[in-house]
Amino acid sequence: MGHVRYISTTTVQPTLQNESTQRIELTPWDLQFILFGYSQKGLLFHKPKPSTYDKYPNKSLIQHLQTSLSLTLDIFFPLAGRLAITENEDDNTTSFSVDCNGAGAQFVHAVADGVTVADILDPVLVPSDIVHSFFFMNGVLNYEGVSEPLLAVQVTDLFDGIFIGCTTNHSVVDGSTFWRFFNTWSEISRRAETSTENCRKISQPPPIFSREFFDGGIIDFPVRIANFHNQVPKNRSPALSAPLHQRIFNFSKEKIAQLKAKANAEMGTTKISSLQALLAHLWLSIIRNKHLNPDQESKYTLLVGLRQRFQLPLPEEYLGNVVQFGTVTSTVSDLLEHGLGWTAWEINKMIASKTKDEVRKYLEEWIESPQLIQLNNLASDYSFGTGSSPRFNMYGNDFGWGRPLAVRSGAANKSVGKLTVAPGAEDGSIEFEACLSPQTLQALDEDAEFIASLSK
Repeated sequence: MGHVRYISTTTVQPTLQNESTQRIELTPWDLQFILFGYSQKGLLFHKPKPSTYDKYPNKSLIQHLQTSLSLTLDIFFPLAGRLAITENEDDNTTSFSVDCNGAGAQFVHAVADGVTVADILDPVLVPSDIVHSFFFMNGVLNYEGVSEPLLAVQVTDLFDGIFIGCTTNHSVVDGSTFWRFFNTWSEISRRAETSTENCRKISQPPPIFSREFFDGGIIDFPVRIANFHNQVPKNRSPALSAPLHQRIFNFSKEKIAQLKAKANAEMGTTKISSLQALLAHLWLSIIRNKHLNPDQESKYTLLVGLRQRFQLPLPEEYLGNVVQFGTVTSTVSDLLEHGLGWTAWEINKMIASKTKDEVRKYLEEWIESPQLIQLNNLASDYSFGTGSSPRFNMYGNDFGWGRPLAVRSGAANKSVGKLTVAPGAEDGSIEFEACLSPQTLQALDEDAEFIASLSK
């Protein structure tokens, strides 16, 4: 394997520079992530053909991507800002907001000498040493966005491919907003737009930054956090009880339909979704192969999207986090005895419990007593956490030379038990990036029932 060489680092600012003093307040949904690492997601492509460059007169591909990113930041201008921190002297609390100052995003051009597309896609285990090097700002936590860029892009040239990795501040955007940004940037690049005016005509609706949705006593901005600095972790890397390996598990549309039908039939319902059945199947398969004590408690934590669960549904274009953690808890014996349908139904009930009243109650209680979540509280050898969504448009990101070959994530927020979901490359398929111990992955590989559920 080759190694990554950094060619250049550039600050990319919006093309429309102004003396903006706009501030966007962070909500409890945003602030719950303030001690997490930045989000890291990227796309692997074949290397563009020489004819692709004909659309970019007198420009290299890197220059074109920088220009199109600058135009995209005209639309998503908060990502070109920084976090602003306010120490409230009247009650010794801390508040955060986004300062839309146009300071810029970081753009890194790198080369992975000797690394091919096959080196990334062919191994059974994700080659983490290489893939993680495709992302910038490793180890940066969200609260550090006060001095660090809120967005860093690394474009890495491979021998026969290219990887575009984005690192974004998770206290500013959730997965929905992140992929809307990615979709907008790829469309601007694909259309080879050169002016902000033309960019306003693209298919992606512009983001909405307003916090007026929280008027009427829901949130009294700014949100204040007591003893914030005492909660910042001294050890940034959770201790692992076992070595961590990563593997991509892909489930075809047909296999998912079979699991959904089985789960619903077992419970005499039609309400269990494809994803809920798949989550239950994965949870059960891992538990079955870990041979845990039957009385051991296991938890599955999900990020539940709330845009349609707010009192007045928030628009999909709303820029910010609109997600909440939800957890299903069971003993190992109950999971294995009750099986797929029961486990999927428990997940379904948890998600259904996030009603409009419960969502508002969460916001009010969080403001009264802020709870800053740390990663090592969510996943472990026997408890699991899933973020992202198979509904995000990841494979539609054509920058002008074809659709992506694969989606990969960086090192941020990784721990044993992290199961990141994404759409698969094939229509209707779903894949999981599973961070598990080598022993658990080996056991899954020898489990005929589990292997039969995977795409061929």
